[in-house]
Amino acid sequence: MRKGREFEKVYRQGKRYRGKGFSLIFCPNELGHNRIGISIHRKLKGAVKRNRIKRIVRESFRLQRTLYPPCADIVFAVRPDFLLKTPAEISSSVAKFET
Repeated sequence: MRKGREFEKVYRQGKRYRGKGFSLIFCPNELGHNRIGISIHRKLKGAVKRNRIKRIVRESFRLQRTLYPPCADIVFAVRPDFLLKTPAEISSSVAKFET
């Protein structure tokens, strides 16, 4: 997801799961596949750090797409207390949610 209105729709209509340092918000779509958008709080200082987190989240989504809700728009919202460092750690945290 790239457009602001797509993010707004998910924030307004989506179901939320809270993890340690992140929230997973999802809303069903009619595209036949799931899409992810990543939102990182500005209190996480440094573009390098924020971009690294985005790469790790995208890699987790690519490797473990089945852990995420099917046919949904998903916002992975990262909070300042986010501590997960690898795609495997993110995948194991997401796997705890029942979708």
